[in-house]
Amino acid sequence: MELPVISNAAPKEASGGGCSSSGCGTAPDALSHLPDHIRAKVQDHPCYSEEAHHYFARMHVAVAPACNIQCNYCNRKYDCSNESRPGVVSELLTPDQAIKKVLAVAAEIPQMTVLGIAGPGDPLANPARTFETFEQLSEKAPDIKLCVSTNGLSLPQYVDEIAKHNIDHVTITINCVDPEVGAKIYPWIYWNNKRIFGIEGAKILIEQQQKGLEMLTSRGILVKVNSVLIPGVNDEHLKEVSKIVKAKGAFLHNVMPLIAEPEHGTYYGIMEQPEPTPEQLQDLQDACAGDMAMMRHCRQCRADAVGLVGEDRGDEFTMDKIDVMDVDYEAAMVRRKEVHDSIIEKLEAQRGHTKPKPQGIPEGSRPVLMAVAGKNGLVAEHFGHAKEFLIYEASPDGVRFISHRKTELYCGGMDSCGEGDEEPDSLLDRNIKVLEGCEVVLCSKIGFEPWGKLEAAGIAPNGEHAMEPIEEAVMTVYKEIAATGRLLPSTDSLKVA
Repeated sequence: MELPVISNAAPKEASGGGCSSSGCGTAPDALSHLPDHIRAKVQDHPCYSEEAHHYFARMHVAVAPACNIQCNYCNRKYDCSNESRPGVVSELLTPDQAIKKVLAVAAEIPQMTVLGIAGPGDPLANPARTFETFEQLSEKAPDIKLCVSTNGLSLPQYVDEIAKHNIDHVTITINCVDPEVGAKIYPWIYWNNKRIFGIEGAKILIEQQQKGLEMLTSRGILVKVNSVLIPGVNDEHLKEVSKIVKAKGAFLHNVMPLIAEPEHGTYYGIMEQPEPTPEQLQDLQDACAGDMAMMRHCRQCRADAVGLVGEDRGDEFTMDKIDVMDVDYEAAMVRRKEVHDSIIEKLEAQRGHTKPKPQGIPEGSRPVLMAVAGKNGLVAEHFGHAKEFLIYEASPDGVRFISHRKTELYCGGMDSCGEGDEEPDSLLDRNIKVLEGCEVVLCSKIGFEPWGKLEAAGIAPNGEHAMEPIEEAVMTVYKEIAATGRLLPSTDSLKVA
């Protein structure tokens, strides 16, 4: 069967080297500019390290229901299990319930190393509940790293408390540094016991965020900045945000796509505010990467997420199930240390391995985007079973992770896809649309119908590298394409053999 013609569009300038062998995120030296003692804190943190998030797990506890600002992209939902986005939880917890849950999860998932409080409101708008939880955890689970995420409005007044509880990682959501831009994102803030609207409210929020950022970094507390990319509102402005937060000491910038689906009930969703395209997100991340290390593996987790980044095991740890568990955390800590030591040994071995620049690729060859149905760093998913595709860019400089794109489960069977399933055409068409811009899709297996539809969309399906490491498979396919000589600007088209 002849595979599809892929256009030889003008190449984007390739940037960065390859990423870790486990295959996700920015290049492995993306944090190399940090002092050794800071990098040591970050490199094994699953929410910050592209390597570590394949091995170490994290969890969030939902103890903070109240919020002190209103965002046009936010609609908090409680007792909700069918949406995966920030601000959504299945159960609100008291601090005592949160501690019980953390100990149970850490005993059952020994690779869990990080506990964060990220909502469903703002943790610092719920200071008593938040810091009671952290205080108990410091005493009862001293081997767990503590993190907090905040919009920053109340941050300056709680920096001392954050330092007191050994919270050495803080995430601040900073979407702008211009109050006029901020007024388009935040209808109001709650400040000094009253609502303040528009530009005036945005100005106060920005001032508090910047003050809190400076106070944290001056004390050696690590700060990651999250920004929501909102097309037509702050898309160009985020380049300035990235420069400013880097200058003030933030070590990592996470630019996330706006989620504005109407069914979520947010203002932006109801008003049909466009979400960014994958290309818009990549272009902005690449533009900001010149000033700041960029986080690309974020999954915009729920406020009660449990497990590895990109998975959610929350249903296994509802309070009714935890209440009947018999947890011996002292015994669990022994097992946890063994697991942690084993993972760190594996990561250190990977970090000590410098991958050479790929050979045999003609200079001037353009980069190619490939979608991968991957799991645990391998090409391991059936096309129809994938709930997300990992997007990689192959170029003469190597392979780098770009992003992930969520898809809907297309195939429920073991051996076929799109053959007898309900509404297969519309679902398959939507998933192929998600992969727009990719020229190859790698998976462990693929059915006849999706194969044909991918070809018709100009995407070459490839099932020849099942269970191979993702980056190796991507580079192998790229070299096969390059060997035809059809990646060079002088050619008119490319056929993948």
